Amino acid sequence: METPILPSPAAATIPPATDSNPAAAEQPKVDYLNLPCPIPYEEIHREALMSLKPELFEGMRFDFTKGLNQKFSVSHSVMMGHTEIPSQSSEVIKIPTADYEFGANFIDPKLMLFGRVLTDGRLNARLKCDLSDNLTLKANAQLTNEPHMSHGTFNFDCKGSDYRTQFQLGNGGLLGASYIQSLTPHLSLGGEVFWAGQHRKSGIGYTARYNTDKMVATGKVASTGMVALSYVQKVSEKVSLASDFMYNYMSRDVTASFGYDYILRQCRLRGKIDSGGVVSALLEERFNRSQEERPQVWVWTHSGRIDYKLYLFWCFKFG
Repeated sequence: METPILPSPAAATIPPATDSNPAAAEQPKVDYLNLPCPIPYEEIHREALMSLKPELFEGMRFDFTKGLNQKFSVSHSVMMGHTEIPSQSSEVIKIPTADYEFGANFIDPKLMLFGRVLTDGRLNARLKCDLSDNLTLKANAQLTNEPHMSHGTFNFDCKGSDYRTQFQLGNGGLLGASYIQSLTPHLSLGGEVFWAGQHRKSGIGYTARYNTDKMVATGKVASTGMVALSYVQKVSEKVSLASDFMYNYMSRDVTASFGYDYILRQCRLRGKIDSGGVVSALLEERFNRSQEERPQVWVWTHSGRIDYKLYLFWCFKFG
């Protein structure tokens, strides 16, 4: 009678063979026929601009917005500060200025109107209208008392399933067109061309954008000589870090900056430092008050800027 052969304990505990890279096996396949629609060409650097281009000011500014109903609201702004006048000497000429701005806003899901009028005679207006689900009209206009300083532009934004194209018309013979296409779920490439008839100048540019849930990297090159690179890292939902690099191969000018954006419960803190020795920060604090579908928003803003290299002495600006 033969003795049955039993498996060894070591052989019984060996797990079945599996894929050496389970993450690669679980990676979903990319559907190139169903890519996301990219952002507009003109907003390719919008995440970096939020941190690196804060709206700094010198002096005092007070903003108040009151909602009259769910769609219509008015705003009041008071600004007191200085205006820098360029001069041939190394000294900076500052003229005290004070302005009051009244604004009216109409916001609807398919139509938005914004108007601003200042005491110095300037009038600013913006329009955004959804003509259809894929076609949007944008218009900007500025009227001033100074000759040849008033201007207006019309922008038609047409978006498809995985592409977006824009056409721009403006006074002074301004013509422009741009196109951006999604190549992967995270990568998009685009280009633009423009013609300024008043100045008899034309140009062409190219851009690339790569974004994920945690970072955004962009690059832009134009025939005018400008090369712009930016990178934004999202540390958390409320904190992000940004950096940019700009180089003009015609004038050989190089600038770089690093900034941050921190969103708190009732305020927002933004700041940056650049290669020119300029350190700046902007703190916006909002106070909301609702009264029976008539919300009121008070904005208190603090601004600071220090230039360590300007005219070999420190230059301070606070607001």
